[in-house]
Amino acid sequence: SPLTIRKIPSPHTAIITAQGERRNPLLKHGLVAATGAASALGRIAALLDERREPTPLQRRLAALGRVLAAVTLALCVLVFALGLVRGLPLGTMAVTAISLAVAAVPESLPAVVTLALALGARRMAARHALVRRLPAVETLGSVSVLATDKTGTLTEGRMVVQHVWTPRVTAELSGVGYEPDGEALVAGRPAEADELEPLTELLTVTALCNDATLRPADDRRPDDRWTALGDPMEAALLAAAAKTRCPGPAELAATRPRIGEAPFDSLRRRMTTLHRTGGDGVLVCMKGAPEAVLDPAVLLDPPDALAAARREAARLAARGYRVLAVASGARNDIPSPVTTAESGLALLGLVALSDPPKPHAAATLASCRAAGITPVLITGDHPATARAVASHIGLLGDDETEGRVVTGADVAAGRVADLTSVRVFARTDPQQKLDIVEAWRARGAVTAMTGDGVNDGPALRRADIGVAMGARGTEVARQAADLVLTDDEPSTVVAAVEEGRRVYDNIRRFLVYGMAGGAAEILVMLIGPLLGLPLPLRAGQILWINLLTHGLTGVAMGAEPAPPGAMHRPPRPPDQHIIGGGAWQRLLLLAAVVTAASLGAGLAAQALDLAWQSVLFLALLSAQLGVALGLRSRLLTKENPFLPLSVLASALLAAAALYVPFLNPILETEPLGWAGAGIALACAPAGFVAARVVRTAFHPGDPAGTGGSSGLR
Repeated sequence: SPLTIRKIPSPHTAIITAQGERRNPLLKHGLVAATGAASALGRIAALLDERREPTPLQRRLAALGRVLAAVTLALCVLVFALGLVRGLPLGTMAVTAISLAVAAVPESLPAVVTLALALGARRMAARHALVRRLPAVETLGSVSVLATDKTGTLTEGRMVVQHVWTPRVTAELSGVGYEPDGEALVAGRPAEADELEPLTELLTVTALCNDATLRPADDRRPDDRWTALGDPMEAALLAAAAKTRCPGPAELAATRPRIGEAPFDSLRRRMTTLHRTGGDGVLVCMKGAPEAVLDPAVLLDPPDALAAARREAARLAARGYRVLAVASGARNDIPSPVTTAESGLALLGLVALSDPPKPHAAATLASCRAAGITPVLITGDHPATARAVASHIGLLGDDETEGRVVTGADVAAGRVADLTSVRVFARTDPQQKLDIVEAWRARGAVTAMTGDGVNDGPALRRADIGVAMGARGTEVARQAADLVLTDDEPSTVVAAVEEGRRVYDNIRRFLVYGMAGGAAEILVMLIGPLLGLPLPLRAGQILWINLLTHGLTGVAMGAEPAPPGAMHRPPRPPDQHIIGGGAWQRLLLLAAVVTAASLGAGLAAQALDLAWQSVLFLALLSAQLGVALGLRSRLLTKENPFLPLSVLASALLAAAALYVPFLNPILETEPLGWAGAGIALACAPAGFVAARVVRTAFHPGDPAGTGGSSGLR
């Protein structure tokens, strides 16, 4: 229908009129109370920070790059100066120093990181987790706090009305899902006509104050079920109304058309609609949180009736139900705005909806704790409901600190000194979710936030990893998130964390391997002349070694599988250096072993009057390939056949450098006999054994062999 917007004096107000196409035009008026940044969605949008901060991996690699560049430059200048002092040609030493700089810096690191992240994203997609930002793959491995929503994340998200309380009668509703099959039971028997009347009145109001619809099952598909279009809670109210013989949605729309609405939001916590009842009569329908409806400013009921309703609401919430209070009233005018009609109403009763926890929710949280990840529940539900669900899935601790439930009102009033000491938050708004995430980040934690609604958008964007529900989540949540779960299962987050840890372990493993090899090459060039080897390696030989070790083999290391105990160790501290936690000790020890083995082979060849430079070249390359295999966490795994194949290919290319005639003058190598080749190849087992030893030499409890760490608990 064509729309016309007519301006009125208020700067944020307009009248929208719609002209119908019927013969008797129906004029509809809508009041726009706020636009842009002043609207509810605008306030949420203002909390969405568009700036993307570097991930922990990006920060660590940047710091490593600065240190590595300075150290490499200093050592290469030293090698260059020592060569000149020994009387070697300026050109030769310049090329050698540059070649050393290339060898010392693991230039294939970007390829290794990209491959590891891409493979991680591919594996996550196979496990129902879609990555929207590639660097987020690694960040998942650093997560130490998982802040999660309740409805649809830890619970099924398929609500059903099980209990209805009115001042006159209390009933249980039978039936499951959204099927309108069931009946009202009073004291275990079907409700009689006089008992059904207040139930029907209450549920009719919930059907009117409702924006959901139910899609019937397809009779042609035996396994098809009724499904909800819209909010699951409102769909459950429609199903409950059908069970108590309330008029259907089509009949209600015809006899009591909606003429006004004050929608639900996280601040008001209630929804109000106006309906024409014939003539000038207007029916006011309201549903919402008990504390927002059971208010003397809203209801005309006597104080003792409101107190009884509050006690019943608290009792139902403590049993894990999600509780709504329902009220209605009649008027002879159309109030403007609709919120002015939210007074002088009569309480109809309470509706209790169940949303059972998912079968694997408790096991998922237990897996989080085993991995050193702290789970935190942040929900908009009643504190008693949050407590019941949290207790059921094992989230609440036994001590006074971890066993308490804090409300958004407590946070707003400043009654919580440390937000990171609380594990369950209830009745929170978008700003408070943001505050909770910020509090954990200020403590140094790497946070993951799950959510599905528009209100979750700011917290999803601000968290280190935002995780959105793909099946039932809003587009705002998906756009703000880094990871989208296509199955809406929290266990998928744990699987994604495991993939993130695998990626980080592989990157650290490559750095230990690559930098140990580069350091060994520099040490050979520094120490060799002191032992009587004038110029241990030629520039071409250094580059050939670097190509085979950092190139083929190094990139293949990025595809290594996760170690067996990846999810049974705490997350690494966010301020830990990428080669911290024992990695640098491994690096230096491996560099020392490779250097000693290579120089030993070169000196032995020199003593036997063999082509010692070619022996040293092959020995250095063999020792590094042995290290590559020795650093594997699963030695005989079939999950990554590329690593042994790349080692084999590198070995063949190393042989080609010695035995292919046209390569000899380019690389300045000589073919070796059995004695020289045997001396050089003996360095491969030395590198392998050294790598197996250093995997447990530091932090023996670290199954990845890359350095253990302790994170937040």
